[in-house]
Amino acid sequence: MALSGRAGPPSRRLTRRFLFIFTLSLSGTCLCYSLLRCAGGPLPGPERRCLPARSAGAKKLLQKSRSCGREPGEPGGAAASPWGRGRSGEPAWSGPRGAGREAPPAGNGSGPAKLGSKRLPQALIVGVKKGGTRAVLEFIRVHPEVRAVGTEPHFFDRHYERGLEWYRSLMPRTLSSQITMEKTPSYFVTKEAPRRIFNMSRDTKLIVVVRNPVTRAISDYTQTLSKKPDIPTFEGLSFQNRSLGLVDTSWNAIRIGMYVVHLQSWLQYFPLSQIHFVSGEKLITDPAGEMGKVQDFLGIKRVITDKHFYFNKTKGFPCLKKTESSTLPRCLGKSKGRTHVQIDPEVIEQLRDFYRPYNIKFYETVGQDFRWE
Repeated sequence: MALSGRAGPPSRRLTRRFLFIFTLSLSGTCLCYSLLRCAGGPLPGPERRCLPARSAGAKKLLQKSRSCGREPGEPGGAAASPWGRGRSGEPAWSGPRGAGREAPPAGNGSGPAKLGSKRLPQALIVGVKKGGTRAVLEFIRVHPEVRAVGTEPHFFDRHYERGLEWYRSLMPRTLSSQITMEKTPSYFVTKEAPRRIFNMSRDTKLIVVVRNPVTRAISDYTQTLSKKPDIPTFEGLSFQNRSLGLVDTSWNAIRIGMYVVHLQSWLQYFPLSQIHFVSGEKLITDPAGEMGKVQDFLGIKRVITDKHFYFNKTKGFPCLKKTESSTLPRCLGKSKGRTHVQIDPEVIEQLRDFYRPYNIKFYETVGQDFRWE
């Protein structure tokens, strides 16, 4: 017979001890959980481990662990950033769609961050040499929706084997709302250029600045003469036989002005609606009017107007007035506006006769009379 007050069987005692330990452990866990929640700290787990910094000796360990502070974007934490992290560790844009969404800021630490990305050009000034391409480029660069390469890349005529990624690397950074442009006048007379540009993008917009072919040839010769004073005379280069009126079409200065011949290559790949012709003469007498048409063609607002230009009597062509980004007027370089060499009027008349049928055919093809006769 069991005596009163004695403990029960051993199995019951073990069960009671287990329940007591379990209850105590559970209470401790709940207490820790409550303290963490009240403090607003991260919950423990495999994804959110953190170690408090207790000493300098723990520095290396802490570098491999998350800090115990709040994550960016959490209440009370650092401001959330719209950029996450890509595979390479560089920020990856994940914010709202809008300007500059193609790429994250890429500041160098010493200046403002760079926005946008390098894209292949949507518009090209493809010609013609000594027609006024540099003026068009400099004028259109005033527009805030246009970014253009300052130098001539010569990708589609000289460096095509380097590939499109090399070409893209030459481009300026642009936002999604901006147009990337470049100009290389020799494209217009390069037979392979239309096909190569079409293969890049069949939607590319093309700008061709044309000028009276006789005046253009003289300007071309004047530029060459400034670099090579020992070249033959203009008359000697222009004709195979002047007495018979046989013009030497193998001379590049003459051949470039046969616009309709070169245009045929472009029309095999691009419709006329994607090619805009700028009058080199009107670019001098009415720069705002010509640039207004260029802006319309590019599908951008007419920002460049009469207020941007003044006529420089010394150079003989318009220059840009000072703008918001420049405190001084801007004119083209010393190589522009050279005084042309004097040419025998009879030579000029012979060349006019030579170009006349080409000009008329060109007018008919593009539906525009440039009045060069």
